[in-house]
Amino acid sequence: MTDVRAQYFDERLPRYTSYPTAPHFTGEIGAECHGNWLQVLRPGTKASLYLHIPFCRSMCWYCGCHTTVALRDQPIVDYLAVLRREIELVADRLAAPLQVQHVHFGGGTPTIVTPEDFLRLVALLRQRFVIDPAAEIAVEIDPRRLTMAVTEALAASGVNRASLGVQSFDPVVQRAINRIQSVEQTAGAVAGLRAAGIRGLSFDLIFGLPKQTVRSCIETVERCVALRPDRLSVFGYAHVPGFKKHQRRIDERDLPGGLERHGQAEAMAQALVAAGYMRIGLDHFALPDDAMGQARAADALYRNFQGYTTDGAEALIGFGASAIGRLPDGYVQNEVVVGRYAERVLKGDLATAKGFRLSAGDRLRAELIERLMCELAVDIGAVCARHEASPEELEPSFPRLWELAQEGVIQFDGCRVLIPEDSRLLVRKVASVFDAYLAQPGRSYSRSV
Repeated sequence: MTDVRAQYFDERLPRYTSYPTAPHFTGEIGAECHGNWLQVLRPGTKASLYLHIPFCRSMCWYCGCHTTVALRDQPIVDYLAVLRREIELVADRLAAPLQVQHVHFGGGTPTIVTPEDFLRLVALLRQRFVIDPAAEIAVEIDPRRLTMAVTEALAASGVNRASLGVQSFDPVVQRAINRIQSVEQTAGAVAGLRAAGIRGLSFDLIFGLPKQTVRSCIETVERCVALRPDRLSVFGYAHVPGFKKHQRRIDERDLPGGLERHGQAEAMAQALVAAGYMRIGLDHFALPDDAMGQARAADALYRNFQGYTTDGAEALIGFGASAIGRLPDGYVQNEVVVGRYAERVLKGDLATAKGFRLSAGDRLRAELIERLMCELAVDIGAVCARHEASPEELEPSFPRLWELAQEGVIQFDGCRVLIPEDSRLLVRKVASVFDAYLAQPGRSYSRSV
């Protein structure tokens, strides 16, 4: 890595799980607009569903999710009643039930709900939507609190993929982030899920955590590989204490700098590749025979709010407080605060707080950015042709592309952009060249590496 490229390690940029990104959503898009967008979805539209469960039993100090600590069950029970009501409200606005190929339960900790409530929730989804028998139904799991009863309910409801939070197995790092989780706890959760028939397993890891070292990162990977999940994600920790107050419990003096973060990320990647995993995009890894590995090999990979995915559905319907949806016309996001979300839904309204209406230019740039993030390459001319647009619309971006080419970050011939392997971790930097909204003031993002 040259010194020229290293200057970008500490630059703060969007993660590009959407374009435009969520900080650009506005209150101009509300419940009425969202309802209209739902009503015009044509029968047979392929869709995916996301359900947000914003509760945990304890707070991990690194967490950047919308979640809160629930020491009692009643707030969770009350929330689930509202969530079921929202599902009914959305389904009632559709001209016909949507064809669903992917369902994802995120959090928070989705498995905080009782087995009976989880089964009831999935039954409602199957009642109001046409869920494909081969659909991927995924759930995020905290291995420290997964019970056999919940595991059996997941399997009975059709869950076939589980994403387990690991982050780091280094006890020094775990104490620094308030998440004590043994290898044995994680292995037990893995064994229970597989015994129940849930074979699709993903692990979530993080680099750039307080007190983390290259050695501890490699040791965590080695322990994960021994359990042989078919996918792993390796995210960079985003320290945003101005937005997530619990992150103030982390001593910033313990955080690694840009060069250290880069070293940790590359060390983890090399260890995973050596163990037989394919490197996918910025931060995902998969075994070659996994569906994500196959999708990457076929250039059929996508990116959404959960990261890289094989889900190419036309619509993403988000349920729950803070949930984001994507419809052909644009993005919508629910109220973030649980109380406001519940109040809106219980009145019989959609809980939409903000969103973004997509223009033709937005769709063009969104595909350019998604192809870069997924394939580390993009043919500008081919994308423009698909959108019936002229490459001249993008000419303001060309001087920056030539600069990045001269710095060795990319290869660029005036039409095709290619990101070399040793610049992979700077893909967000390259994608940002096509971001027409990046320079708007008042936005805050995470480090590019």
